[in-house]
Amino acid sequence: MSTIAFDQFALTRIADFARSLSRLHLMARRHPIDDDQIDREFNTVCLSVWGYTTDDISDDLFSLEDHAWLDQLDEAHARIFAAEQGYDLVDDHGMLTDWWGYCWMILAEKRGLLTPENRTAARAEIEEKYLSAPNVIGVIVGR
Repeated sequence: MSTIAFDQFALTRIADFARSLSRLHLMARRHPIDDDQIDREFNTVCLSVWGYTTDDISDDLFSLEDHAWLDQLDEAHARIFAAEQGYDLVDDHGMLTDWWGYCWMILAEKRGLLTPENRTAARAEIEEKYLSAPNVIGVIVGR
């Protein structure tokens, strides 16, 4: 049996960027929290760590193999994958709640998908989707 060792000090500890999001998840156990609020806070974490969010990358950019791998990903394998890429998915209480989304971002980074061109295309796709909905006359994008 082999042991995998990672230098904890060399890993980017996502929990350091996700404190507000972790607090929101804790509050959600006691009373309802708006999903949009959690999404906004998740995006804030992603922007802080990578400079991009999941809205900046189209699902279509990932291969079928990547989608299959993400679909079967569990916490143990996610933790190893993240550490191999230089990230830590654990906080003082265990695995971060949004570990799967962070793995999505880590994989996007690994595949070289975090580019201004991909961001522009993904944002245009989202805007087109919203504009095709009835009663929508415009889309306001904020950062």
